[in-house]
This record gives sequence, C-alpha cells and structure tokens, in this order.
Amino acid sequence: MDPGDPEERSAAADPAADPAADTTGGRDLRLFLQTLQTLWSTRELRQLREEAWKGFATLDDPLATLLDMLDASRGCRGRGPSLEAWVARELERWLQTQLRPGPAQGDPALKPLQVRAVRLLTEGPLSLVEPLVSIFQLQDADRSAVLAHIHRLHQEGKFKEAIVLGTKLQLQADLDVEKVCVPLLLQNKVDLVERYVDSLPHLQRRLLTLMDSWCQPGFDIRAVARQYPQAPLRLERLSPRALGRQVLRLLEQFSLDPALCPSALTQQRLAALRCLCYKRLVERSMSQESWAELVQGLVGQDEWLQEQLLQLLASQDDVATVAQCALDLLLPEERLPATVVEEMSQLRLQERTAKAPSEHRRDDCYQLPITREDIYFLASWEDLARHEDVLLQPGQVVGVDLEWRPSFGVGGRPRVSLMQVAVAGRVFLLDLPRLLSPTGGQAPRAFSHLVSRLLSDPSITKLGYGMAGDLRSLGASYPALAQAVQKLQGGLDLLPAHRQMRVADRPAPAVDRAAGPRGLSLLVQQVLGKPLDKMQQLSNWDRRPLGEEQLVYAAADAYCLLEVYWELCREPARFHLPGALPWSLGLGRSERCGTQEPPPQKASASPRQAVLQVRSPEDAAPEVPARAFRVVCDNMLGGLARTLRCLGVDVRVLHSGEDHRQAAEVARQEGRVILTSGLPYHKLRAQVGAGRCLAVDCSLKAQQQAKAVIRHFNVRVTPADIFSRCQACNCDQYLRVSKDVMKQLVQLSVHPGGPGGAGEWGSLGSVGWPLPCPGSALEEAPEGCAYDPPCRWLEDTDLQTRVPATLANGTQLQLAGVPAGVLRRPGLQHFYCCTGCGKVFWEGSHLARVTSNFQEVLEGAPCPASGPS
Repeated sequence: MDPGDPEERSAAADPAADPAADTTGGRDLRLFLQTLQTLWSTRELRQLREEAWKGFATLDDPLATLLDMLDASRGCRGRGPSLEAWVARELERWLQTQLRPGPAQGDPALKPLQVRAVRLLTEGPLSLVEPLVSIFQLQDADRSAVLAHIHRLHQEGKFKEAIVLGTKLQLQADLDVEKVCVPLLLQNKVDLVERYVDSLPHLQRRLLTLMDSWCQPGFDIRAVARQYPQAPLRLERLSPRALGRQVLRLLEQFSLDPALCPSALTQQRLAALRCLCYKRLVERSMSQESWAELVQGLVGQDEWLQEQLLQLLASQDDVATVAQCALDLLLPEERLPATVVEEMSQLRLQERTAKAPSEHRRDDCYQLPITREDIYFLASWEDLARHEDVLLQPGQVVGVDLEWRPSFGVGGRPRVSLMQVAVAGRVFLLDLPRLLSPTGGQAPRAFSHLVSRLLSDPSITKLGYGMAGDLRSLGASYPALAQAVQKLQGGLDLLPAHRQMRVADRPAPAVDRAAGPRGLSLLVQQVLGKPLDKMQQLSNWDRRPLGEEQLVYAAADAYCLLEVYWELCREPARFHLPGALPWSLGLGRSERCGTQEPPPQKASASPRQAVLQVRSPEDAAPEVPARAFRVVCDNMLGGLARTLRCLGVDVRVLHSGEDHRQAAEVARQEGRVILTSGLPYHKLRAQVGAGRCLAVDCSLKAQQQAKAVIRHFNVRVTPADIFSRCQACNCDQYLRVSKDVMKQLVQLSVHPGGPGGAGEWGSLGSVGWPLPCPGSALEEAPEGCAYDPPCRWLEDTDLQTRVPATLANGTQLQLAGVPAGVLRRPGLQHFYCCTGCGKVFWEGSHLARVTSNFQEVLEGAPCPASGPS
C-alpha cells in the first residue's frame, strides 16, 4: 500500500472499493489502515508498531482481518518494502506474545483461512511467504494450488521465486530436486540451493552427485545451460576448479561420504599435484623425499592422475630432477622421454638416488644456534614431566609453533602433529598424537593442564607468527586443549610487528617473489639477515620417527622467533618500530579508544628477561594511521575502495581484466593488505599469510564495509584524513586554484556543460570527491571540520598548456563539468585540482555528513553538525 498513490487514496475513500466498508467493523478497519499508512509514510516505526499492536488487540478476528487487508491491496503493490508485509510480520510477532492461541490444526475455522492464504501466496510478493506460512500453519495445509503455482513460476523462468516458495512450505518431497536447483546453480545462487536441501540428507546426496557429475573431465556445462535460455546465467563461476571447490565445501558442510564426489576429489588432487610439482621442480622449496611421499599419496593407482603426472614431468627441462622423481615414484619408462630414461639409467649406475646435491645443508639460510643435543623430542608424560619446570618458568619468553601434515584440501582438515616450544638455549618438540592419545591414561589430562598453565600465565611471553590461526587449529585438532587455547594471556604475535616494521638497512626483497621468502621466513631474513630453510615445511609430520632434518627444521621454526624478538627489542628504531616492542604493537592497551601508559620495564632487564603484560593475538593488531594503511581491492569492491579513499586510505583496485591472483602479487610487492569477496579469499590468504587478507561481506553497504575494515585492522582515522585522497584515482597531491584563475581556465576551455569532470563537495553522484580545505565557506563549519591540506597554489610553471589546461606532468584538467553557477557562488574562493587525474573539486557541505557517518571510527571527531553547503 502506497499512501501517495492516487488510486490507493481513492480506494480508501470509496466504500464500494473496500469489501469490508459496508459495516461498522469495516469502517474501523479502514480507519486503522489509514492510521498505519500515515505513519508508514513518515517512517515513524516505533509509533507505527505501537499503533499496530494496539489495533490488533481490538480486532475480533485478526487472522481474517489480515487476509481482508491483503485482498484489498492486491494490484497496488510496488517495489520496495510494503506495508502489507510489515503488518503481516508484526501480526505474527503479536500473536506469539498473546495467551489466546489461534485456531489449531483440524479446526474447521482454520481451513478456509488457509485456502485464502495459499491463494494470496500465489499472487503476492515473496516478502509475504514467511509470515503467512507461520500464521496460518500452511506446512500442513492442502498445497496443491501452491505446487501448481511453483511449476508455473518455473516455466516462466522465475526460478528464485519457485525455490523460495518450495523451501518455506517444505515442499521438497513433492518437487524434483534437479529441476528446482539446476537453474539456480547456473546463476551461482548456491545459497538458495543450500537452504532448499538443508536438513534433508537424501536431497543433499542427490545434489552433490549432480554437481560432481559436472566436474568430470571434458564435461561441457553449456549443454546444461542451453536447457534454460530464459535464465541470466553466470557460467564463468562454473569452471571445473571453481565448481569442485563448491562441491567439496558442501561435502564438508553436510558431513557426507566423500565417495559421493569422486570427480571433484580427482580435480582437487590434480590441483594439489600441480602445486607440488611447481614447488619441487620450479621453486625448489621441497625436499625430494617429501615430494615423492606426498605425490605417491595423491596419485595412488589412479591412471588418469598418473597420466597427468607424466605430462607435468615431461614438460620440465631439468632432466636430472625429472629422472630422480620418476625413479622415486617407479614410473613406467616406456611412457617417459628418452632423455629422462637415459638419465635414470645413469642414476642407477652411480647410485645417486638417495638425495640431490642441492638439498644438503644450506649456508645461505638461518642456522639454528643451538646443538642437536639441545633439541628434545617428548612423546610421553614422563619425558615432559622432567622438563616441566623449564617450560613453566615464570618471566621467560618462549617461541611457540605448530606443524601438521600437508593435505592440500584432500582428505579433510589435517590434525596438528607437533607443537614446538623454544626457550633460551633449548627447544622442546611435543608429540601431540601420543601425548593426547585416549589410551594414555592420565597423561592427556595432565598434559592439557600443563599447556593451559603455559598459555594462561601472563608472566610468560608466548611468541608466535600468525598465532591466532595456529591456536585455532590446535583447539580444533584436540578438543581437550580447546579451553586452554581460550585462556591465552601474554601472547605476542610477531605478524603485526612484521606488517608495521620498515627495514632501512636491508636490501628490499626481489620483485619476483615466486621462489623468494615469505611470511616468517621473510621476517627472519629482514631481521637476522638470512631466510629460513623451508625444504621440510611440506614433509609428512605424522610420520614416526621424524627424520633428523625434520627435527632441526621444527626446532629452527620456533627458535627463530626468540632471536627475531630479541633483535627487535634491542634496536626497535632500526626497524622503525616506535619505542619498546610490546608497546609499539599496541599491546597492553585497553580498548581502541583508550590507552594506558607503557608497562614499566626494569632498567636491568634484558630483552631475554623482560616480563610483558600483553593481550591475546586477537586483540593485538597494531594501530596504523589511515594514510599509512595500504590495501588492494578486487574489482567487485569498487564502492568500498572509494569510501576508504574518502577516509585517506591508500587503495589500489584491480582492473576488470586482472585476475584475482594479481592481488597477491601486488600485496607482496607493495606491502598492501588484500580486501576480497567470495571464493578467492582462502587462496589469497594462503599466498600472503594470516592477517594480510580479509573477506568482505558483500551484503553490507560500502560505508558499513569500510567501518568493518577500519575496526578489523585498527586503523586510526582523524578528521584531517577525510578527503585527503582523490576518490577516483587515489592520488593525494592537489593544487589550489583561485576562483579568478579557474574562471580564466574555464573560459579558455570548451565547456559542454554537465557534471562529467568535476564534483561538488557533498555531491554523491559526482565521479570524484573533493578535498576539504579552508576558506570563507568553511568558516561556519563545526569545530574539527576545517582543514589545511598540504597543497600549494597553482603557478604558471605547473601548466604545460592553457588550452586545453594541462599540467606539467601531462594531466589534463577536467574543466567541462565546472558549472557556471559555482564560479559565481559568493564566498567560494578556491578550487582544488587533483594532479593525478585532473578532476576539479570545490567546497561544499559533504564534510559534516561524512564526519557524522563515520563518527564512531574517527579519532578526535567532534559532535556532528551541519556543514556549509
């Protein structure tokens, strides 16, 4: 019902148009509806709810009255929220609070109401479905009319409406799951399909079997799409790899047998196989032994995967390495190139199959500064008890790391196999499967208690890198440790320090980071001079006994945390970390808006002895100024990018032709955080590490997304940051132009009119955002809303040509959209030109509104007030 609609007003005024208007009750109903219409038009929702509930209480038959109202408003509904749907939902809530129940199933009075409600469902909007189903108990009504309507919707190409009705009325048993779900899958509306099969295992199995059939090699999804010419399809989201990921996600979500999805599992193994071959044959970041073991586990006896492996090996130029791989995997020689077969014969003769020369100890990598005798492998409670005092010594700093068998997404989520705890001079490797074995008697409980004491003691500083994710994996792998993980105190995650630090006296990492150090290895290189040797990272950590190289690698991964920490504490200024390390990371603070003094340090305390009172890794994100915060957004987040630039954030946006993988490369090369949406998140996060990639909720508006990003990364935004960057091109350099000079430039230029190249401060529809600046029009702005941006006056030397007005750097000023009325505006004295894209901005009223909209995330912002226009 739209109170502004002339037909609606006439219907309300004409008794003949109202089926209930010939009775006193009808007149009361009409008056009741007119009151609701008036309040609905003003959006006074609190008063609207009060009037509605008051009116419901006066109705003799609220259910019949609702149906009368919906009947009377048919054909008058427009787009957007409707009063009818709101009233139906409010009546549903009101009925739930009343002591008198409605008619029960089997009551003769209910059946005619259900018939009317079903008819309205077939004629009304989707917003009425849920309240009508609940109020009139339609799950148990005769739904033949609804089934016919669903089939009609399907024939008309209204697939979304069909599946929503089928889901709400629980009609899955009466509908064909493939017919209902296939067009939605082709439109990438998997969420609707998930809700349709929710809690119905037999339908979940049929759905996954169908989707898995699309993952078979050579399957052409276009053959299915041709059956639905009326549907707006999104086939680019249904590549075999993307579809396989969806299938495996649903398989885990529904907890079904993996045997239902052989094709998707094969595709996933192929992707893992390609990754392993790249790491071994291109990056050289895996040992031959680990590579052969993982590949053998992936390929097994699958002939198709064996053929793919042979093709991958045959495409490599390194004959010696390929021959070694073929020998380790016992590949058939008749299917290998002759050069590889010949090299295999030489390897057999020379008995060089044990290890490649390149895998010996690497002197160009970080070397563990303790002896092999200082590495303790603890597999029983008795072993652990002998070192309990050392592990729990108050006031010390320990490095904590975890290892697990790589799975590449195949075979479910891997279980943590090893926990490393490093103290000064020693490393303890804890065999978690044996220490927490259910057959270990009292050992699991005692060990859990020890871990809880270690993690909860605030005087023991626990160092980690991406600690929050590691601890979540630990708690998920061993429920006995879940509570211990939640009690973490005194945790210090070095990942935020790595994001914040700047290395001035170290060479910058190479641009081509394909085979270069990443994550913790890169931090170790930047602080200690050499990266970690990651050859054993992807080895089988479930194997017992562990190899010597695995033991040394695991110890180094934990002990390097101590050495990095000591170095950062010793010389924080060299890494551009302000003050003592814990305080520079924001540790020891209360909430974001409040701070405390840095924790006092004893003058005699060395970095190795410092006792730190710190927060958990979840709360330890360092505060970063808005103008120092750098992000890269995928091309689906253009609105978020513009909003963040409005707050001063340096934002790069991928072009429409750039693949999402480019975001990882940009993030690594330029030190940016990735903001993405949808499926690429997990892949990108794996490439840049925890804390460097955030999945943005696309259901939120850009302003809400921006606030979520600001809070997540603890970005400090001040009023001076607003509009400090051009929203269109991300440039933060402007030139100030007087009104007289701007008039001259506009007169010299062709002026077709329209808003194409300039934006008024406060015009949301403009292509650019203005830079706030001082001037006569800003003298009335509220306190804190006047700015003095770091820009200078435009000079003759800044112009390469005057017609067209072009800056010395080649940027042409976009003067066509500067309206003549703006040039005549009294009090407006200055214009501002972006040196990056040439857009022209002037003073307006948008500053106060933006300050008000972002009030809760602005530091030092005044109470919002209306700025000048």
